Amino acid sequence: MQKIKKNNGITETSEMERNDGIPFDINYIKGLRVNKSAVERRAATIGKRRSVKKEWQAAWLLRAVTCIDLTTLSGDDTPSNVQRLCAKAQNPVRHELLKAMGMHKMGITTGAVCVYHNLISDAKKALKGSNIPIAAVSTAFPAGLIPLTERLKQIELSVAAGAMEIDIVIHRQQVLTGDWEGLYNEMKLMRKACGPAHMKTILATGELSTLTNVAKASHVCMMAGADFIKTSTGKEKINATLPVSLTMIRAIRDYYEYTGYKVGFKPAGGIGKAKQALSWLMLIKEELGDEWLNNELFRFGASSLLGDIERQLEHFVTGRYSAAYRHPSS
Repeated sequence: MQKIKKNNGITETSEMERNDGIPFDINYIKGLRVNKSAVERRAATIGKRRSVKKEWQAAWLLRAVTCIDLTTLSGDDTPSNVQRLCAKAQNPVRHELLKAMGMHKMGITTGAVCVYHNLISDAKKALKGSNIPIAAVSTAFPAGLIPLTERLKQIELSVAAGAMEIDIVIHRQQVLTGDWEGLYNEMKLMRKACGPAHMKTILATGELSTLTNVAKASHVCMMAGADFIKTSTGKEKINATLPVSLTMIRAIRDYYEYTGYKVGFKPAGGIGKAKQALSWLMLIKEELGDEWLNNELFRFGASSLLGDIERQLEHFVTGRYSAAYRHPSS
């Protein structure tokens, strides 16, 4: 990959500047290789090399709350479900717990609310007056197996309805057959269809066979202008894992070093415990640095994580656990 230069120097971007993408570079993509054993060894150390306790753990967990895409993507979703989800997004941790930690005036909310297209209007009403963005899954989520013209139309309709973030799915066949230029071209069109909305590209890594495919797909999607790359739909047999996340995070780091553009990362699926959230936050800190530890550049795709985090925060404040059923995510 050639370094992209502006004004006779490597591009310098602000934290908020979007990834414009770069020209497709097939030679760079063909040359990518991932040492699976090395990645797995490194991933196995996450959560073991660092240990955060007491007030430090509480602070990290509050940071995790602000990075959650609070999600409901069930076939039986209703407007009332979404209304409850949006209420929880605006007040994700009970007031008395925040007050006991001195955080009740900080305006803590989740990073976004994620719903299907037909529930965007309900989410928009429920979130009125807040700054919480609506994310909509699109492009025939979760499989993505409809014609490209229909996928692009879905994106445009969701943006018009009020979605500020679009979680799109890639066509996995293009990865599995090595059609990297085809993937790039589709991603460019989807990025254009998103307009002002941020494009969060779901790789469905559990269906990509190898970590090398994950790395290549990550780079191709970033070249095409993805604002975020995301591990999974949450519907695959294998969802977010630390080795896959490490592979994607290092692709983000390499892309930033070459272009100056910061791309966000979103692990999704199977992350339901506070302890897991800490491992992913540590991974981000160690591999990308503190600049990525915010909801502009890091999100969890989760529906049950918030409940366990609140339960752990209650233990920090009171010294005891309440029953898990008292902490639903919505």
